[in-house]
Amino acid sequence: MERLDVRAAENLRYIRDTMSRAGEFTALPGRGGMAMGATAIAAAFVSGPPGASPRWLLVWLIEAALAAAIGLTTLTRKAARAGTPLSFAAPAYRFALGYLPPLVAGLALTAVFAASGLVARLPGCWLLLYGTALASGGASTARIVPIMGVCFMALSVAAFVAPAAWGQWWLAAGFGGLHIGFGWVIARRYGG
Repeated sequence: MERLDVRAAENLRYIRDTMSRAGEFTALPGRGGMAMGATAIAAAFVSGPPGASPRWLLVWLIEAALAAAIGLTTLTRKAARAGTPLSFAAPAYRFALGYLPPLVAGLALTAVFAASGLVARLPGCWLLLYGTALASGGASTARIVPIMGVCFMALSVAAFVAPAAWGQWWLAAGFGGLHIGFGWVIARRYGG
């Protein structure tokens, strides 16, 4: 006959696993988003308007790497503070499944746009695909994340319609302003 404590431990493990699969991914960092926004605004001033020079693209690729590092670091810290697992069985996995494919598409399209001489139209492309990543990955997070994604997508439409020379300001508004604004709300409502 099985011991009662062993059976209870198995039942608790089953309940924890079930709750983990059904829960929301809440480790998205509001303060990290605000920091990412600040670096994006700085990048807009450093880069200047998009043009044929490889310098503009290099500044924004460095900014993307910096923002990713800030995001991953602050996400990991927030998850550890909250005791939220970042395992492949948790809501973090569902978030990643929706979030990463649009970012990979953005990386591929960046190469295509650059090779085709369409660098000046990358701001609209990046805003659209990042918004798509937030909207689709955000389905397993707090409701504010998909809303932020839709805001990025709406901003992308404006960036595509506006003169290409305004590109850095659309990036500052999205990756800067939206990250700071929504990051502040996430930090206040969802613990950091």
